[in-house]
Amino acid sequence: MGSDSRSVPHAPDIEAYFSRIGYSGPRRAILDTLQELQFRHLCTIPFENLSPFLGHPVRLDMPALEAKILHSRRGGYCFEQNMLVLQVLQALGFSVRGLAARVLWGQPEGTLTPRTHMLLCVELDGKSWLVDVGFGGQTHTAPLLLEPGLVQTTPHERYRVLHHGGYFHLQAEVLGQWRSLYCFDLSDQHDVDYELANYYVATKPDSHFVTGLVAARARPGGRCALSGNRLTRHYLDRPSEERVLETPDELMDTLETVFDIAIPDRAELKAVIARKGIIPGFR
Repeated sequence: MGSDSRSVPHAPDIEAYFSRIGYSGPRRAILDTLQELQFRHLCTIPFENLSPFLGHPVRLDMPALEAKILHSRRGGYCFEQNMLVLQVLQALGFSVRGLAARVLWGQPEGTLTPRTHMLLCVELDGKSWLVDVGFGGQTHTAPLLLEPGLVQTTPHERYRVLHHGGYFHLQAEVLGQWRSLYCFDLSDQHDVDYELANYYVATKPDSHFVTGLVAARARPGGRCALSGNRLTRHYLDRPSEERVLETPDELMDTLETVFDIAIPDRAELKAVIARKGIIPGFR
């Protein structure tokens, strides 16, 4: 599979990361460590797009990622979260590199999308494992073997990887149906590739990260997801529940309590929520 060719100019603060996700287990490059880190990360650190939604820059250097995610009780999207985890895993001795994917979730069949998603590939004991902590409310909560056709159970949904047309396709079983999340190949990716894609999704005027507000967080018994002013709670043992948030304050309180996001400036966020029409009727 090759090795990651990127340099590490700033060693990650492992202690701060472990404290953030509540991890106190082994620090060896073994599968148990990988599984526990991915699960705890997704149950602790929220997927969220406040920075591009507010028009703030999204930086991918390690000091910025640590300041935001580890020390400011924030989350982020795929480039931020997977970049942080890549560095952490490398520091623990894992052989890991980044890949790039074309998002298929919510797209009409046959749509060609750009490579705007980052995921990780870990080589361990002669096998390749897919690790991802940044695909919102459908992120797999356990490493997945890169073995086409194998149905794999996680603490949440079941997943499988298919291979056709020169791409691997990651699918999740949702309400009894297999749905494609994204497709990818094993081409090497570098910092400049991620910087370009990150700038594209964080600043393009019609990017859903710029125009809309989203958040997601896994729980041991399900998931929580926010899309605009709609909060959905998914459970493993009963039907999902949906709630419409009717005021900016209710929306911001939900971000803080349900998703554990420390809002940097409530007044600013409230103004942008109104300006972008996230809650109908509030301008």
